[in-house]
Amino acid sequence: MSYLEGWMKESAAVKSEETQKTQVDPETAERFIAEKRIGERIKRLRLKKSMGLVELGKHTGLSASFLSQLETGRVVPTLRNLSRIAMVFSKDLSYFFESEPNSLCRIHRRNERVRLPQTGVNVPTYHFESLGYMVPDRHMDPYFAEFIPLTKEMEPKAHMHPGFEFLYLLDGDLEIRHGDQVCTLEPGDAIYFDASTPHSYQCAGKKPAGAIIVTMHQAPPVAQPAPVRAFNPATGPRPVMPPPQSRSGMPEAR
Repeated sequence: MSYLEGWMKESAAVKSEETQKTQVDPETAERFIAEKRIGERIKRLRLKKSMGLVELGKHTGLSASFLSQLETGRVVPTLRNLSRIAMVFSKDLSYFFESEPNSLCRIHRRNERVRLPQTGVNVPTYHFESLGYMVPDRHMDPYFAEFIPLTKEMEPKAHMHPGFEFLYLLDGDLEIRHGDQVCTLEPGDAIYFDASTPHSYQCAGKKPAGAIIVTMHQAPPVAQPAPVRAFNPATGPRPVMPPPQSRSGMPEAR
């Protein structure tokens, strides 16, 4: 065997070995596709755009029947097909292979909740229980609140905090003061208001009033550049300090 023949045979063997390494058996590919839930991701993108299978097929050149099987996991897509679909929804191909964030789901059992009194007063006019204390970095705070019939020692205290507030009255009668407005709610009534306006609650009946309250957080405003001021050599520039903000309201139960 000549040197050239030996070199060609060795090169062919190496190429064959490299080809075998790059090939993925169908079972592994199907398992990977199933783990990434690619079909479900495609369907979510399509429904979010209110797009039917036929319309998606027109944009991608793929049949509605094939797309249906693709969404249900009955066929394994090629990278070329995924690229076509990704382009329709302005996504990178990597979108279908990135790990999805864990879905957030927390149960708050009634017998595990902590009942806390109104803060900042000697005699509380209501007690509350956080319904979201197990959720980290939450964007809203839901509570169950029970408002107590007023006695001589009680005095409703107004408070305010950034964001908005929603209250749904379950039972009893409840008087709510929001700025200069006063209204009385009955069971089944609801109210949504700007929580940055001073507001207070007061049981308006002889029996306690129960309500579900949700306070929705509001992101702090984007800092604006301070206006340019003339420099006074005697005193120097005077910085403008923003007013302090409070995120009070019903205290968070952590």
